[in-house]
Order: sequence, then C-alpha cells, then structure tokens
Amino acid sequence: MNGPLPLSTWDLVLSSLLLVVTGAISVGLSLGLGRRLAIAAARTVLQLTLIGLVLHWVFALDCWWMVLAVATSMIINAGIAAVQRVESRFAGIYSSGLLAVSVSSVLVTAVVTELVVGVSPWYAPRYVIPLLGMVLGNSLTGISLALDRLLNDLRTRSAEVEARLALGATAWEATRPLLADALRMGMVPMLNAMSVAGIVSLPGMMTGQILAGASPVEAVKYQIVVMFMVTSGTGLGALLACLSSYRRLVTRRHQLALYRLSRT
Repeated sequence: MNGPLPLSTWDLVLSSLLLVVTGAISVGLSLGLGRRLAIAAARTVLQLTLIGLVLHWVFALDCWWMVLAVATSMIINAGIAAVQRVESRFAGIYSSGLLAVSVSSVLVTAVVTELVVGVSPWYAPRYVIPLLGMVLGNSLTGISLALDRLLNDLRTRSAEVEARLALGATAWEATRPLLADALRMGMVPMLNAMSVAGIVSLPGMMTGQILAGASPVEAVKYQIVVMFMVTSGTGLGALLACLSSYRRLVTRRHQLALYRLSRT
C-alpha cells in the first residue's frame, strides 16, 4: 500500500456512530452533555471540511502571502481560545494571550522549518501550516492551564504572598512559587504525552505518516521532532503568558493589584 485508503461519505457517517457511546454515557449518568456533544461534532465536521478546502486551495496557489494570512488567522484564534478557557480576567489578558501564543509558536515553528527540516521555499505551506497548527494546538492548552492556575492562586494564596512582601521580599520573590506552580501545571499535558509516546500511544504525526505510506522509521523521526517542538512551544508560551500577567497584577511598589482581576 503506497497511500491511505480512501474514505467515502458513508464511512464518515459510520464513524459518527461511535459518538453514540459517549451520548449513551451522558444520558445514563445524566451528565447533560448531549447538546454540547452534538454541537461539538457538528463544528468538527464543518470546521475541518472548510479548512480542508482552504488548505487545498492554499497548497495549489503556493503563495507566501496566502500562507501568512492563514497562519495569522490561526494564531489569532489560538490566542482567543487560550484566554476563553481562563476563569479570571484582567484588562489586557487577551493581548497577553495573543503575545504568548504568537511569539512562542512563530519562533519554534521557524526554528524547526528553517533549521531542522530545512524546507524550501521558507513558506512551503505543506510544512509550515501543519507544523504551526501542532504548536498552536498544544501551546494554547498549556497557556490556558498555566494562566488559570496563576490567577486562581493569586486570589486564594494572596495572604501568603502578602506575608512574604511584609517580610521584605520583592514582588518577584513573593510570587515566584505561584509562577512555578502555574508553569508546572501548564507543562503537565505535554510531559504526560512524552512519557507514554510509543508505549501507550502512537502520536498523530507518526500515525498520519504511516497511514500515508511512509516508513515507520522516518515517521518516528518526524514525531520526535514534533514532540520536542510542541513541548518547547508550550513551555515558552506558558512562561510568556505568566510573566505578562505578573507585570499587570503587581505594581512598581511591589504590591498585589488583585482589584484588577475579575471573574467571567
């Protein structure tokens, strides 16, 4: 077999029946997830169909400005999605999320495509867009978890921070344990994924290449690069998001500015 087996519309319909199991669990345990599951499934089909058509067009055009337009749209949506999952908010949190997502994803993707893989031309859509999407998908999760943990801890552990400040600690020294805990939380999904890769799970990049007919050895090489890439992007994005939030919630006089926080 030199490529993936083609799937018909009927095959997709059959695969949708797998969601019946999840729906049955929701009904049986009164989870109330039936409507959300149906909406999520519909969005999945619609969004993936649309992006498939768009990418088919972009790949055919092979134009740098079109690749940049798609990448920019992906980054903006990832920045918004990262913040929407956070319970507490402050003025400028969306700009903080967008900064963290854009810097981490662009930097890591550029290093991989230009230095590791060495794609030519630099905007090759078949490489740049999928790799950027992988970084964004994982980093926004890490950013959301880290931000949510940091902002919640600033509320619930404010007395601990204030005590350190009263004893003469700087704002950085007083809040650093909270920042460290937040970053650990943001990195948990990727660390878990790396720990079981190849033993429990066959990651998506590797599975996709094998289904497309690539050698398992070459597929593994690409998967290793991707795992390192998305882990680096997640760590960098979570760090930038937490540092940006720290700067907005601590004054120059080394005081907590929790009055700037609000709940959604």
